[in-house]
Parts: sequence; C-alpha cells; structure tokens
Amino acid sequence: MVDKAQLKIQQMAFMLMAVTLLFVLVLLFVIVFKFAGLKESATALEEKNAMLLSTKLANSPEFACGGVFDGDKTNCIDADKIMVLKQNIDKYEGFWGNVLSIEVIKISTKGKIECNRNYPKCDKISLKQDASGKGVFLNNFVSLCRKDNFEEEVYNHCDLGLLRISYKDWREE
Repeated sequence: MVDKAQLKIQQMAFMLMAVTLLFVLVLLFVIVFKFAGLKESATALEEKNAMLLSTKLANSPEFACGGVFDGDKTNCIDADKIMVLKQNIDKYEGFWGNVLSIEVIKISTKGKIECNRNYPKCDKISLKQDASGKGVFLNNFVSLCRKDNFEEEVYNHCDLGLLRISYKDWREE
C-alpha cells in the first residue's frame, strides 16, 4: 500500500512540474512574440525623433530666419546668423545635447568650400565637428537665406540648403 501512495505522489510531482514547464514555455512564447517588433519600433522612433530634432534646430532662434525674410518661414536658416554663431561656437558647448556635428550645406553649387572669411562665396558652414565619425546622420532640406545687395539695393537671397546633423545613438552607450 505504501508503494501505491508513493507512486501517486511521484505522479503528482511530475504532473506539477510538467504544468509549470508548460506555463513557462507559454510565457516565453508570449514574451518573444510581444517584443519581436521592439527593435524596429525603437529604430522608427529614433528616426522620428531625429527628424523632429532637425526641424527643431532649423526653427530655433539661433538658426531661424524669423520675420526678416518676407514673413515667417519654417525650415528657413539665416546664413548670416549661422556665420556669427560659428564665430562664437565655443559659448554653445553642450547646448545641443546629443548632437555630435552640425553642418549647413548649400546644394545649388558643386563645390564644398568651407565658409570662413570667404563668406558668402562658400558652400558649407560647419558649426560642430565630430572627428570620430560615429553616430547617426540625418539630412533635412532647408531654405538657406541671407541678405545681399545689388546696385545699392538690399534683397533677400535664398538657396536650397541641407541641414546635416549627426547625433549620438542610444545603442552605442
């Protein structure tokens, strides 16, 4: 009689272990299924945040045209402001957070002449440089405007520009 009782206890123990193992496997399957698209959604969210960052940067007071160029324009960068900002860039250290590099490139010309004292006869204004080359790069088309004069008359000169931003990827930390 004792042997039958022990056998029943062993059967019950094995059954409890099998049911527990089944619940663990079902739970693992649910977790894998639930988090299968997490990486893709995180990447899509990062891209969306980067686009918002570039639009935010283009419309920030340090970059934006404001009401100077015939009304309020979005994604309009004042090249004159950018050149003044480039001369005082050391005061903005850490101002842009995860941004590693910022470049504004005039795309209506073929050359890649860096703007320094040759402004406005140049193509590229580099505000912040990251020598490592790491990070995620994002490009956003903007209007690149400046004041110019022709025969003693001041006018607005706008070109198509590219705001190129590199930001720190959260997966690299």
